[in-house]
Amino acid sequence: MNLDLFKRTILSTKSNEERKHFTRKYFFHGVPFVFKEREDDYFEFRSNIARQYNINFGEVFIVGSAKFGFSYIKGTDFSYESDIDVVLVNEQLFEYFYQRISDYQYSMDRFHKTIAPDEKQRYNKFLRYLVKGWMRPDLLPLSFQIEALKQEWFSYFNSISNGKSEVGNYEVKAGLYKNHYYLEKYYINGIEGYYNSMKILGGEGE
Repeated sequence: MNLDLFKRTILSTKSNEERKHFTRKYFFHGVPFVFKEREDDYFEFRSNIARQYNINFGEVFIVGSAKFGFSYIKGTDFSYESDIDVVLVNEQLFEYFYQRISDYQYSMDRFHKTIAPDEKQRYNKFLRYLVKGWMRPDLLPLSFQIEALKQEWFSYFNSISNGKSEVGNYEVKAGLYKNHYYLEKYYINGIEGYYNSMKILGGEGE
């Protein structure tokens, strides 16, 4: 599928239910573009991440331009400068990291610590994702020096980036959803917005 076909397929949908079906089929099913004709490598890539966090390999997905071969939001092709966006979906893992972020917040409150305005803006963005059931550690302020995140999240995904895993010479970044409900809701909502913008623009949305 290319970007033009992606747009035409979404525009051809007649209902919210059809766009939900589209999202499930094209976002979470099949081999990503970056693993085209390398299905076994994709299995190993997912399995290794799943093993690291003691979750099922079916709870690991590649999304974004690495999935499709293009960014339907930016209208750009996947390239060697692109990142590999991975999402993990597991309630216990989500709770594990959530507790550590919560503990750190209580510690900051107890010592009346404050964060700089630019970091506050970043933290507010992190919280906007969090209330949608999506934890994005990359948006935590630098002052949140949480060892579990530094050692168990960023270090691991750095260790499988830039030629050190089956995915190839790309930087791997990851987010964590609480469960499949929040995963689907986020992307289905995004497709609904994309569909509506294309309808307003007569099918020429970006």
